[in-house]
Amino acid sequence: MDSRPEITPWLSLPAEVGPLITPHLPELARQVIETLPLDVPEYARPFRGTFGAGVHRGVEVAMQRFSELPGTDRPALSPASRQVYEGLGRGEVREGRSLNALMAAYRSGARTTFRMISTIAADAGLPTAVIVSLGESILAYLEELSAASAEGYAAEQSERAGERDRLRAAVADMVVRGHGDEESVRAAAASAGWVLPDRLVAVTVPLGRAEGLRGRLGPAAVVVRRESDAVALVPAPVTVAARRELDAALADRGAAVGPVRAWRDAPDSLRLAGLAQSALRGPGDEAPLWVDERLGDLVLAVEPRLVADLAERRLAPLTAVPSGRRERLTETLLSWLRHRGERGPIAAELNVHRQTVGYRVNQLRELFGEDLEDPEVRFELELALRARVVAHAAYQP
Repeated sequence: MDSRPEITPWLSLPAEVGPLITPHLPELARQVIETLPLDVPEYARPFRGTFGAGVHRGVEVAMQRFSELPGTDRPALSPASRQVYEGLGRGEVREGRSLNALMAAYRSGARTTFRMISTIAADAGLPTAVIVSLGESILAYLEELSAASAEGYAAEQSERAGERDRLRAAVADMVVRGHGDEESVRAAAASAGWVLPDRLVAVTVPLGRAEGLRGRLGPAAVVVRRESDAVALVPAPVTVAARRELDAALADRGAAVGPVRAWRDAPDSLRLAGLAQSALRGPGDEAPLWVDERLGDLVLAVEPRLVADLAERRLAPLTAVPSGRRERLTETLLSWLRHRGERGPIAAELNVHRQTVGYRVNQLRELFGEDLEDPEVRFELELALRARVVAHAAYQP
């Protein structure tokens, strides 16, 4: 309920004003209702059913309550009448209208009321000062009716948003768990007002960084909170602009974005996002991690024991080399493999002279011998060396 102080200009009205206007209330209500369709286009329809009953009830309660106020310091609305106008505000949400139409209807009713009551007061010989006070009282009364309806409108919106969020979270949970047949999931999505995308990405965000995530991702996404993270299901970004937009929405949240999948395969997208989050995320790295950009690294990271066995076997010739020199040769070997032995790109990558590259490559040939000519060995060497880079990036403090 509104806690703001209420102005009661009707206290200055003579007490006889109430009994003076009471006999005219039915005619006043009729004129207000007849004028509404002329002033408010949204009300230019038959006053039938729930809509018609609401309009008639609102007008009748407003007229009756106002007739009880002159000469008193009563609040504009009793608890019962406040419920009527909060209900009218809620009804506008349910009808899918903005509050503007209802506010316009109140203003129309206030104008009609003042014209008729001022005429009644003048015919009764009441002084001009009383008529002026009547106008002030009607305006103040209108403000209270409007405030009550605005509260009802906002409350209904909030409750609906909360219910919609709850339903969407339930749908997201069904999808990421792989529960429910297609018909059930689609029905649940429709009830939640969510358009189930044919293809989507699953996003995982640490729970402590998920505040406001749903608002940043927009209405096309659904979010469900779990014990340690929040999971968002987002329509697959199909353009560069859409991908940049999603990247910006996830900035500095430590998010991992799974690969694009059909919605039925969302659990797989989420599984890979979770793997990337644990295996590839380095300390202090808060930028979105896109799995589809790191697939090779992820393959290497998820089987560390096998990669370690491979490295032990293929990098054995380097173990006898002193550590400082071993590191230089190791990075040269990886660059040599990546650039297929071309000295220019290797020198540029390592920031050394081409002759230095040649010297190091000769040392590598001495250590590895004919193995460097074997395509299978070169492939395994590159796997082992790339895995070292991935592990170093993920665990370096």
